[in-house]
Amino acid sequence: MPWLLAAVSQRFEVSTLALGGLLVIGAWLSGLARRSFVSLTAVFVLAGFVLGDGATGALHLDARSPFIAELATVALIVILFRDGLEVDGELLQSHWHLPFRKLVLAMPLTAAIVAVGTRLLTGLSWTESFLVGALLSPTDPVLSSSVVTNPRVPAVVRHSLNLESGLNDGLALPAVLALSAALATGGSGHFVWWRFVIENLVLGFVIGVVVGLAAAWLAPRNVNVEEGIPAHQRSLFALGVAFAGYGLAVRAPHGNGLIAVYVAAIVLGVRRPDVRRHFEQQAAGLVEIVKLGIFVVFGAVLTLHGLFGSGWAAVGVVALTLLVARPISVFLALAGTDTDSPTRAFMSWFGPKGVATMTFSLLVLSQEIHSGSRIFNLAALTVFCSILAHGVTDTAGANWIAARAQSADVPGSADVRR
Repeated sequence: MPWLLAAVSQRFEVSTLALGGLLVIGAWLSGLARRSFVSLTAVFVLAGFVLGDGATGALHLDARSPFIAELATVALIVILFRDGLEVDGELLQSHWHLPFRKLVLAMPLTAAIVAVGTRLLTGLSWTESFLVGALLSPTDPVLSSSVVTNPRVPAVVRHSLNLESGLNDGLALPAVLALSAALATGGSGHFVWWRFVIENLVLGFVIGVVVGLAAAWLAPRNVNVEEGIPAHQRSLFALGVAFAGYGLAVRAPHGNGLIAVYVAAIVLGVRRPDVRRHFEQQAAGLVEIVKLGIFVVFGAVLTLHGLFGSGWAAVGVVALTLLVARPISVFLALAGTDTDSPTRAFMSWFGPKGVATMTFSLLVLSQEIHSGSRIFNLAALTVFCSILAHGVTDTAGANWIAARAQSADVPGSADVRR
């Protein structure tokens, strides 16, 4: 039908114009954003919200459309692969015990506290509440870039937050998938846990290991560019491994492609640090575009009616997640370490919710889950508030902890080379 094709073409043209314009403006304003209290991430989300149905309606996106689900999947493939590749480089740092405590203790404790609070505040079922907890347990360093990139911030703090955020996306994924599957199939009575473990976790893990080992063996080992393929082609090789691993895993017998991507990246990064280095150097722009695109799309699908559909209960979930669950979990997890209370408070605050929560939530929204829209909006409001709150306090917080470390001569305050 010509009118339908014309409508689709018009929406595509508007979408590309909006994204392209925002990327140009964002690059132009990036220097100003670094010197101000407003993060570029917050600008992109707010721009998406203004352009979307929440305000002007110029950028109309159906949150339940296949396009959104596929975009979220592509973003997760790129982000999880990047996170997996970074694991080895961070683990080689001397300060691994703090992020390990936060991943093993603080992360599940955060999810549990959020789940209990969600159950009490919103009346969602326990399975739905634990899905909200799983969605809000990962952290994102993109929303606190000054904290993890400023060399004046103590290295122990930067690497702790960076490694934690790099690993918790992959660790939260199995819980999100299992809880979503249980809800999408009509409840726990139809959800066979052992079948899910075999079909998703085991197959995804095994395929990821095999793909990672094969990619490490096939990757060219020439040191000089003149003797082998160029550096940018090596990064494309790595990215190709990510998408090939996903495609291989989701075919019969239907393993989980996202888990396969994350595991393959870890194996490839461990076996071939040179490939990891080339990917970090050459593909940073692509990862940034994917993230900023997700921020715009995420903002465009939000509406005030949806965000506050649960009333004050939604506000309570946000406050509980950012001000109660995370601080309590981090303080308990780091008890007995050589960190002082201000450092623990700093690390507990800078655990923002971002890309992983957004993309996981979009995937949940695309499935046939009875309370999917409500769960999505609870997570979305938390991310939206986190983007604003952590975006505003990012630079100031980094300057505060840096000045405190310098005056107190805190160990690890000097920059260390990665």
